Amino acid sequence: MSVDFIDSNIFVYLFDETDRTKRETATALVEAAVESGSCVISHQVVHEVLNVITRKLSVPVTTKDARLFFDHVLAPLWHIAPSHELFRRSLQLKAKYSYSFYDSLIVAAALEFGCRRLLTEDLQHGQRIEKLTIVDPFRS
Repeated sequence: MSVDFIDSNIFVYLFDETDRTKRETATALVEAAVESGSCVISHQVVHEVLNVITRKLSVPVTTKDARLFFDHVLAPLWHIAPSHELFRRSLQLKAKYSYSFYDSLIVAAALEFGCRRLLTEDLQHGQRIEKLTIVDPFRS
């Protein structure tokens, strides 16, 4: 079974009260991912999401709720840990595609796990990087 990689921004929309359409799309995507195991995330996504939801939202999530979100959503999807090779590959991608280091790290993690699609709104929709295709799930 081919799995997708979910970027941090998708999870943040679960908590965004300003864009109902994106929140509904993100909710459906994440619920399906957790139920089916059809998506993965990396350590970086865990870091970024927990930082944003506990510190950067207009109404931050409580520590208790962040822990529940981690236990029931992020932890089951987290399959990619940092490694020397992951960082080396991200530096190669950064040089080749001129992405930021953090975007390159996301792409490297998706490639390392063998994902076919990277779900994000932060990169160019439709771009192919090796066997990985960038998909903006909010694009109509």
